[in-house]
Amino acid sequence: MSESIQAIKEKLTTITSLTDPSLEYLKQDPRKGVQQALNSLAKRLEKEAKIKEKYQEMFVFEKQGYANGHQWIAGIDEVGRGPLAGPVVAAAVVLSKDEEILGLNDSKQLSEKKRELLYQEIQEKALAIGIGIVDEKVIDEVNIYEASKLAMIQAVEKLTVQPTYLLIDAMKLDLPIQQEKLIKGDARSVSIAAASIIAKVYRDRLMADYDQLYPGYGFGHNAGYGTKEHLIGMEKQGITPIHRRTFAPVKKYL
Repeated sequence: MSESIQAIKEKLTTITSLTDPSLEYLKQDPRKGVQQALNSLAKRLEKEAKIKEKYQEMFVFEKQGYANGHQWIAGIDEVGRGPLAGPVVAAAVVLSKDEEILGLNDSKQLSEKKRELLYQEIQEKALAIGIGIVDEKVIDEVNIYEASKLAMIQAVEKLTVQPTYLLIDAMKLDLPIQQEKLIKGDARSVSIAAASIIAKVYRDRLMADYDQLYPGYGFGHNAGYGTKEHLIGMEKQGITPIHRRTFAPVKKYL
């Protein structure tokens, strides 16, 4: 009796190469369902190969750092420059050179579900993670650009290992550590991408908490950005303690 198509499909989920010898007899199976399952396998493996290739492309800066003798390399990124409310949050992440986290990319390019999954995987596999938070009061005092730098420095200082090389998204920091500034670094370096995901998910959760504290502005889904709902909220209810008073749309309601 022939093996069921369902059983074959389950077996194919464990196959990692089209050259696997166990596929030979399935190629001769005349059943349409089996051939469709083989086509699905080929597509899955092609997709996985592209994801692995993308990881290696984004690992080039880390690889160069390791070749230059650096053991601890931290990727750094921030989120929250544009919102009208809430803090700017930065993350510093030191990844293991021996363990891949496939699918890393600029957090803005990922769905919320994918970000959450990668956030968990980074938490499990990263060698160290540091978070820096600079609130709206400091943002108003020093401006958002300087506040972003302060958050990044905080994040590096909170790492449990001392990095000797920093990969930073479009910034240079006042730290006595060798560093490289990468334009669009969150899409070019796995370490910076990991930092962007950690910072994004962390800040989104923070803003969801603020949504409970200050309802009516939509912080749970707009993360403090100036959406229509947020602007209407300010018009009806005024501003909250977490609003950035130096930002133009907020000034109007002081």
